[in-house]
Amino acid sequence: MRAVVPGSFDPITNGHLDVIRRARAIFDHVVVAVGANSSKRYLFEPDERLDLVRAATADLDGVSAEPLSGLLVDFCRAHDAAAIVKGARGATDFDFEVGMARMNHSLIGVETVILPASAAWSYVSSTLVREVAILGGDVGPYVPDVVAERLATRRNA
Repeated sequence: MRAVVPGSFDPITNGHLDVIRRARAIFDHVVVAVGANSSKRYLFEPDERLDLVRAATADLDGVSAEPLSGLLVDFCRAHDAAAIVKGARGATDFDFEVGMARMNHSLIGVETVILPASAAWSYVSSTLVREVAILGGDVGPYVPDVVAERLATRRNA
């Protein structure tokens, strides 16, 4: 059975990787769908985010990453995915994801699995990582090495 883990991943964090690994333990194959949210401003361009996700997941068997444009349910249909897997750091994330899950299910019948964030990553978000990195802080403990290197390059440019 195949699942999709969607997100904007600007940048991918160790919390995202934790959800992807846990999803892979449940499903035969996980497709990481790298998309864009029209209400967000991004540090990395779509191709950069996709490249970073691919680099960060390269050692994970049964995981691939693809660009997402349009509706997530159309992506799920095109990739023959039986489920969407989302991480939730707390009640606010969970409430938002439940609404999305209900909408996605009503559109094509796809199920959503919501995984609570692991305690170690429950406070880490891409937004916080970007802010700390831009201000010169060390984000190494919160992101894959390839992301930390790219953030340092971006900051020093």
